[in-house]
Amino acid sequence: MDRRDFGKLIAAGAGGHVLAGGAAKADPPADPNTTPTKARDAADLPASETDRTPQGEPVSVADFRALAKARLPRPTFDYIETGSTDQVTLRENVEAFRRVQLLPPILAGVPEADLSTTVLGTPVKLPILLAPVAAQRMYHPEGALAAARAAAAMGTVFGVSSSAASSIEEIARAADGPRWYQLYVPRDRGIAKQLVERAERAGYKALVLTVDLGEYKDADRRNRFTLPREMLVKHLRDVGFSGIRDDMTQDELIAFNSKAWDLTFGWEIFDWLRSITKLPLLIKGVLRPKDARQAVSIGLDGVVVSNHGGRRLDGVPASITMLPHIVQTVAGEAEVFLDSGVRRGADVLKALAYGARAVLIGRAYAWGLAADGEAGVRKILELLRDELQSAMTACGCSKIAQINRELIWEDSAQ
Repeated sequence: MDRRDFGKLIAAGAGGHVLAGGAAKADPPADPNTTPTKARDAADLPASETDRTPQGEPVSVADFRALAKARLPRPTFDYIETGSTDQVTLRENVEAFRRVQLLPPILAGVPEADLSTTVLGTPVKLPILLAPVAAQRMYHPEGALAAARAAAAMGTVFGVSSSAASSIEEIARAADGPRWYQLYVPRDRGIAKQLVERAERAGYKALVLTVDLGEYKDADRRNRFTLPREMLVKHLRDVGFSGIRDDMTQDELIAFNSKAWDLTFGWEIFDWLRSITKLPLLIKGVLRPKDARQAVSIGLDGVVVSNHGGRRLDGVPASITMLPHIVQTVAGEAEVFLDSGVRRGADVLKALAYGARAVLIGRAYAWGLAADGEAGVRKILELLRDELQSAMTACGCSKIAQINRELIWEDSAQ
């Protein structure tokens, strides 16, 4: 399978998937425990994300990461965990947040902090949204259904991937919280149009188009991931592709999937989307100010500053590094969101101080889902909420609107 075919499979939710009660499949079969990954994990990850098993109740995102690693087959954990090639961007996403320093005012305490805000006009109880994450059934049997319920319980947005391994309608029935639909674009525009119409009918609040490419992950290649046949069949049928026969071989299904998706569209795709829907449109994967300017010039409603958690092209800047430049360029003409690298509530505060409307988390809640299903996702959101409240109290901010760039220490000598 060449790089582009593998990228198409990833875009469709492929890679190291687990069915309920099953295990990640490799071709040829291999014992995951024969791959010596422990030393590699420690070398490739920031210090706080190396292995450590929590004693008692988990109290941080890092604790949930350790629980997820203990409970998942190694190929599946590697799929969640790792980034592209040398994982420079994966590490930088976390380290760049640490380099951003807060400078809180003194004698400005507040009795409590209100985290409620709005995103694209939708009220939410906290500025922490769940990013679209593919194939969530490989983390937990209930997958995206559990994540949807957790997001609704916490009063926040659930970003639903086209490749979530549950259909648009199944996720809508699972919980009544606000949802955004992330559209991967089929080559067949008729099917793409049907997906958009189905999302509208099911009550989704916005469409997100993810546009960054270049995924090439050593761990996935080392583990020789193949998508379990049953999951791939369901995924393709959920999307609406016809001609998926029960007697198709794995190779035939992979070949079908590889040709099904359009990875070469340009900015004109948004004109087409505007012609078929009135839903707000967001573009996810923006790092260059020039691209942010193009997005607002054509009237997009939201810009998600993201490098896909370091899973796409390696060696690009951290999202938090580019965020202030994107905010300056957008100049209030669209809402700006940040994705990639959020591990603590203080990270959320830093992103908001730079001008983000809210942040999206991906790996963090995938770890929670793997560790404890719906309860794990909810606990991740609770931990980040409590940490953000603490940071806001320390900075004298009783409301989200009071968080501003004056809280960031910016040394002109640097």
